[in-house]
Amino acid sequence: MKKREFLKAGAVSAAAAAAAAAALPARAQGGPSYSWKMATAWSGGPLMDIGAKAFAERLEFLSGGRMKIQVFTGGALGNALKVSETVRNGVAEMGHTWMGYDWGADPTTVVFGGYAGSFNSEYMLHWLYEAGGAELERQFRDEKFGIVSMPLFIRTAEVFLHSRKPVKTLADLKGLKLRTAGAWIEMSKELGASPVTTPGGEIYPALERGVIDATEWGTLWENITPGFYKVAKYLIIPGVHQPTAPFELCINKDVWAKLSANDQKLIELTAKLVTYETFTRIGQEDAKALEFFRKSGNEIIELDPEVQYAARERGIAWAEKTRVGNPWFDKAYKSQREFEALWKDAPRYRNVKVKQA
Repeated sequence: MKKREFLKAGAVSAAAAAAAAAALPARAQGGPSYSWKMATAWSGGPLMDIGAKAFAERLEFLSGGRMKIQVFTGGALGNALKVSETVRNGVAEMGHTWMGYDWGADPTTVVFGGYAGSFNSEYMLHWLYEAGGAELERQFRDEKFGIVSMPLFIRTAEVFLHSRKPVKTLADLKGLKLRTAGAWIEMSKELGASPVTTPGGEIYPALERGVIDATEWGTLWENITPGFYKVAKYLIIPGVHQPTAPFELCINKDVWAKLSANDQKLIELTAKLVTYETFTRIGQEDAKALEFFRKSGNEIIELDPEVQYAARERGIAWAEKTRVGNPWFDKAYKSQREFEALWKDAPRYRNVKVKQA
């Protein structure tokens, strides 16, 4: 996103950024200058443009130019799927990633990153910022991985699959070679699929050559950029494997400790601003993207209800099993379930039934 595009990104976000800058002229714009490197897991697209790069641009703007971040594509500073390790080791001062890539080290990362048993993105935002989720995330990453962590970017429900084969029923999943990540690897195996994990930049050629039959990646709009629709005729919805996907800003602990309390707060507020911006931007663009895929000749298939139910059930069963013997998983999972219980009546007092045209 270029500087001109950033300043024109939208009246609300621009006004919020300007208000923040005006409210904190001495604190935010006065003080030491910094130049940092940011490792990412992304080769490009919205995760890079309205996530990592947008954060860097807004932080530089709100700090009065004191805080500059050079953003690197996935793999440039280390393994694209191990950004947290790159940051912890000090190869990069900051990183932008999906926490669930670390699920092999600790499956608790998936509770914070979203999985088949998660609630939707609106609920996730409330849990993170109003019900203690972000604080739990910070504590968990500090204790178990030795990095500073906070939310940065959130997407709506993903596309279930861009596929070379039609997928609608549980039978269609049997033997399907699909690219995925996180806990869905295990769950999709239980449903009969044959999952593999690859970094984002390697998905298109694997799909094009038929090394994989299908892939999940992002939302409708996010998946336009990588061009999966060009080599996979079928677009399968909804994203039952990933109803929400919060992403993460990770920061080296030594770098964070050297910052003033005001500069730490500025980084936290900027990350929160960008997270809300991504939620509204992606939601709006997704609504337009469905028509794009139709016009591109893709066949849009909605999963049978039995598949949607089965995925949700697998997610809950996996979480109930995984919480046993893992205190951090149990703590974060319990917090989400308590939040969900509090919000159980929300559809009754918020949603008005309408007839479909």
